[in-house]
Amino acid sequence: MDVDADRLDRAFMALADPARRSIIAHLSRGPATVNELAAPFNITKQAISRHIQVLEQAELVTRSRDAQRRPVHLNPARLESLTAWIDQYRLTRESQFRALDDLLGSQARDGHSPKDQP
Repeated sequence: MDVDADRLDRAFMALADPARRSIIAHLSRGPATVNELAAPFNITKQAISRHIQVLEQAELVTRSRDAQRRPVHLNPARLESLTAWIDQYRLTRESQFRALDDLLGSQARDGHSPKDQP
C-alpha cells in the first residue's frame, strides 16, 4: 500500500468513531485541553487521550505546549486534503449526472421519452 493510501486509511478509520468525530467538531471551534474534550463524554480521560492519539496518528490533530497546558489543535490542512480527495469523486459524479440531465432534456425537447428508447 502506498503512503498516501495508508494516510487516507488512517484518517478515515479515525473519523469512523463517533467520539472522535465529536472531538473534531469541538476542535473546529478552537484548541482545547484533554479535560475540556473529555467533559461531554461519560468515559475516562485516558480513553479520550487514546482517541486523541488516534487522531494524532491520522494527522487530524496536533498538540502544543502552553506552560502547563497541552492544548489539542485541529489540523485544517489535513481535513482539506480529505475534502479534496472526496471532491474529485463528487465532481466526476456531478459531471456524469449533468450529462445525463442534458441527454434527457434534449430527448424531451425532441418529443421523445426515455420509454421510447429500445
